[in-house]
Amino acid sequence: MPQLRLALNQIDTCVGDLTGNAESIVRWTRHSAERGAHLAVFPEMALTGYPVEDLALRSSFVEAGREALRGLAARLAAEGLGELPVVVGYLDRSEDEQPRLGRPAGAPENAAAVLHRGEVALSFAKHHLPNYGVFDEFRYFVPGDTMPVVRVRGVDVALAICEDLWQEGGRVPAARAAGAGLLVSVNASPYEREKDDTRLELVRKRAQEVGCTTAYVAMTGGQDDLVFDGDTIVVDRDGRVLARAPQFAEHCTVIDLDLPAAAPEAPSGVVDDGLRIEHVTLSADPLPAYEPTAAGTVAERLGDAEEVYQALVTGLRAYVVKNGFRSVLVGLSGGIDSALVAALACDAVGAENVYGVAMPSRYSSEHSVADAEELARRTGLHFRTVPIAPMFDAYMGALGLTGLAEENLQSRLRGTMLMAISNQEGHIVLAPGNKSELACGYSTLYGDSVGAYGPIKDVYKTSVFALARWRNRAAEERGETPPIPENSITKPPSAELRPGQVDTDSLPDYAVLDRLLELYVDRDRGRTEIIAAGFDAELVARVLRMVDTAEYKRRQYPPGTKISAKGFGKDRRLPITNRWRESAP
Repeated sequence: MPQLRLALNQIDTCVGDLTGNAESIVRWTRHSAERGAHLAVFPEMALTGYPVEDLALRSSFVEAGREALRGLAARLAAEGLGELPVVVGYLDRSEDEQPRLGRPAGAPENAAAVLHRGEVALSFAKHHLPNYGVFDEFRYFVPGDTMPVVRVRGVDVALAICEDLWQEGGRVPAARAAGAGLLVSVNASPYEREKDDTRLELVRKRAQEVGCTTAYVAMTGGQDDLVFDGDTIVVDRDGRVLARAPQFAEHCTVIDLDLPAAAPEAPSGVVDDGLRIEHVTLSADPLPAYEPTAAGTVAERLGDAEEVYQALVTGLRAYVVKNGFRSVLVGLSGGIDSALVAALACDAVGAENVYGVAMPSRYSSEHSVADAEELARRTGLHFRTVPIAPMFDAYMGALGLTGLAEENLQSRLRGTMLMAISNQEGHIVLAPGNKSELACGYSTLYGDSVGAYGPIKDVYKTSVFALARWRNRAAEERGETPPIPENSITKPPSAELRPGQVDTDSLPDYAVLDRLLELYVDRDRGRTEIIAAGFDAELVARVLRMVDTAEYKRRQYPPGTKISAKGFGKDRRLPITNRWRESAP
């Protein structure tokens, strides 16, 4: 059987950075060549970054991407890498698509190309366009209608893009009909909790359906609220895992494969789903037999808590670094949310770039400042204390507020102070709100909701506690000081806006609340179904009412790392003005 050494490059890219992304592709291609690869592969839209959103509708960006692709092909050849075929994702446009109602203007395509000897040897567009969750690709792209197959070292390699594997039909059965010896899929699949298990089973299933070894190359890093966890996978025709890359890290997976020889006559014609085979021969003859040295490795999987924590760190780091910020600012209350956010920030950008400020009021307990100080001591972040009492007294003397207005004033004063420090010193503010609070509207607009990024906005409160305990435990296992004070984890959560206040004055116990919210927010279960699941009817009505009436607050919350299947934002889009109330009997 012919042999092929495959290099799957799991890299981190940035939307719009055509020069930087091309530089990364050249660097990793050189690395692939140095390791003796016969085919190098990069993720979906690696050259332009992903997702490009409405940039796809801007003809100037599409043309810049096309030009960057041609420039990349020429540069690879000029640097002595032209003999190594390179598969790379980019943004293209259809030459054949006529303007049609309901199709995006300019006919942009989510495309990939095979670069060889300084030229674009083959290009193709994604066939299945996802339009669910965070995906909106019907808005941006027109679908491809070809079944691309490239012959490399005597092996026919079929090519696909991400959703082409996730959906039934299309390029998987078409690749089988074309007699492919290897199926390669380029992907930019966003992270979700437990998705790695789903992804592995998908790749196994598709390999068995297509009847050949299947390689799934993935993106890593972060882009706005999305995180990409990598997890590049190679499985044989029976679904046995041959190689698997580490999570949340750039990595080149190199593996020697024994693959079926291509048929003497190149495949042609129209196959499944009306896909037209487009076949290009780059090297018809198999390689002389060689001793395989790249057996492929299977990286150890992260535990559930560590996986989520690394996703949050990756998302925060990407947002800070890719947007050109230098440092972050966190309001430290001594509570669990701000403590976890501070720990994430220290791990993401280094404690030397994290600034914390405690802003006690007359209602702040002694331990709130003490716990904030202890967190600063443990992590090494910069810390200061600025009481809000003088400002609060001035407002109260002028306005005479009471009740909730008085409570919220304290939060808004803290928000104003954070933004003032941000403007003065150049830090970006991190909002500490969690998913439980955002769901129920248990936050103050222009107060604790201010900031440029919300690292834990998609993390339920019970998971906040679990992640804090895991982070401390991980530190202890490495012989380090646990970053989060034990008192921040064990004391009852409180906003401390009035004497003796605790969160359970306004919210159900978090263990109950989060299970209820998971049904309503993440799974879209209705009131009757939630009650049938064992929840008290009055409690269900109360919680659903809080969730429904807080939509306007969530719309004004900053972006934050998405880790669930349904985060607030692109996943869950409900009208603010809405008289349908699920809470009504």
